[in-house]
Amino acid sequence: MAISKISRLNVMLVFAAALISGANAHAKPSSAAKPKLVVVVMVDGLPMEQLYKNRDLFVANGFRRFMDHGAVFTDAHQAHAFTVTAPGHAAVLTGAYPYQHGIIGNDWRTREGKYAYNTADPASKYLDGSATTDDDGTSPKNLRVSTLADELAYASNGTSRTFTVSGKDRGAILLAGRAGKAFMYSTQTGRFTSTSFYMPKHPQWWEDFYATKPQDKWFHQRWMALLDGKAYARSLPDNQPWSSPRGGISKSMGAMYGVGETAPGKLYYGALLTGPFADEAMAEFSIALMKGESVGRNPSGATDILGVSFSSHDYVNHSFGPESIQSQDHLIRLDRTFAKLFNGIDKQVGKDNVLMVLTADHGFANAPETDAARGFDAMRIDPTELRNAVNALAEKRFGIPKLAWQHMTGGFTLDYAAIDEKKLAREEVELFVARAVTQQPGIAHAYTRTQLESGSLPQTRIGKLAQRAWHHSMAVDVMVIVKPFHFFASRSTTSQPTACTHGTPYSYDTHVPLMWHGAKWIKPGRYTDYAEVVDLAPTLATLLETRFPSASEGKVMPVLR
Repeated sequence: MAISKISRLNVMLVFAAALISGANAHAKPSSAAKPKLVVVVMVDGLPMEQLYKNRDLFVANGFRRFMDHGAVFTDAHQAHAFTVTAPGHAAVLTGAYPYQHGIIGNDWRTREGKYAYNTADPASKYLDGSATTDDDGTSPKNLRVSTLADELAYASNGTSRTFTVSGKDRGAILLAGRAGKAFMYSTQTGRFTSTSFYMPKHPQWWEDFYATKPQDKWFHQRWMALLDGKAYARSLPDNQPWSSPRGGISKSMGAMYGVGETAPGKLYYGALLTGPFADEAMAEFSIALMKGESVGRNPSGATDILGVSFSSHDYVNHSFGPESIQSQDHLIRLDRTFAKLFNGIDKQVGKDNVLMVLTADHGFANAPETDAARGFDAMRIDPTELRNAVNALAEKRFGIPKLAWQHMTGGFTLDYAAIDEKKLAREEVELFVARAVTQQPGIAHAYTRTQLESGSLPQTRIGKLAQRAWHHSMAVDVMVIVKPFHFFASRSTTSQPTACTHGTPYSYDTHVPLMWHGAKWIKPGRYTDYAEVVDLAPTLATLLETRFPSASEGKVMPVLR
């Protein structure tokens, strides 16, 4: 029997209703289902391989909260050439590369030779009475783009709040952006302070927290190994000759904090940042901040963000190397500190109301002595010696003394006034200098301003990362890339010796953790897709249904439910 028009219409209506019902069943969660709190955890100077290497030594609610129950991206990278703290932190909540966000390094020099620190701002001062110098960070003035914190605050008419805490000023400020509130560690007082950019004075909860001087409780304590000796067999033996500890502590485990002082002072507070106790102080302060500001209990219902960047691992790795017993023990202790922090967050907000992300600003190279023992060509390159050698060749060719007149983040700036005075072609001189640089020991590549301005670098991985790291108005005229297992380190007797460092486009410096936790919003599992830290901001913006940060180039990660 033929189906009547009315019957066909009824069937179509039923089918359409079923489609709508199915679509609704898979629709994006409503705004009521958004997390009450997004926690962004960072570890300064943490290569992904250190987590793999020590996984069996971690406790359940530290790193393994992410590794066992979260979404782990195994091929995640800081995707710019000069992998240092400031650009790495700027990438996280801007989703942008240095060529746009403008934070090309921790510091640099202008074309006139003036020193510039990434988050310096003479108009803003520390609130706890600490002296504020030209190389102290106080505001995001130099950050040229918006952060997720800025966009959330704008979209919510200021009800969505962001608070950040870090051992380094740049670690807090570059996450907070303009709309957040940043707190950073003062090596003069041992307290986490803010600046006049963010608030006129500290809130009362801050005054109450520091009334009992909790920062002094580690004075004259020793940093002893936490586990028994067998746990450290995977690290190099203690007291290596290249170790160069900061803050006046010793090369061996068991270092005491506050040596040379009878009461806590600047030596103690400065040294505290270079070991595990500053991490404990940061976790305690972060929990106090959450309670004092009711973070994650926003009366408007808007999502809050808490950014906590732990800085001490970077100092430990600089001093001893990521292959050292100190680095391993520090990571094990940091894991336990994480567990305390995460328990405090869960208690404050409720575990099911929190979405967490963990990443790092950069990885770390081994000490060259370690890589040389493995059979690789490895060395420290003194940038002044390199520049002198190149200048000698350039003076012989062009008659211009000190043509490459300053070394800064990423390479050399050239004396264009002298070049123009001699009526030389800039491109020709740049190319000569680049070739002279690559003739020197330990140098892999050199790219000229002309190449960088035209975007004509080789379309290799290193070429792409180099292009992203270069900002036309403030970066170098000849960009220099070292060979693998090499890095720049001054041999000047006035500079701090460097056991090892970071800052290259090689995997040991770019490959970092990128892990999520919060099963209501993300799909747990092991993800082998290539990912970048700049992917965090657009993914969080998508989840929170807000505008992407202004210069975001990351992609939305395949992790959202």
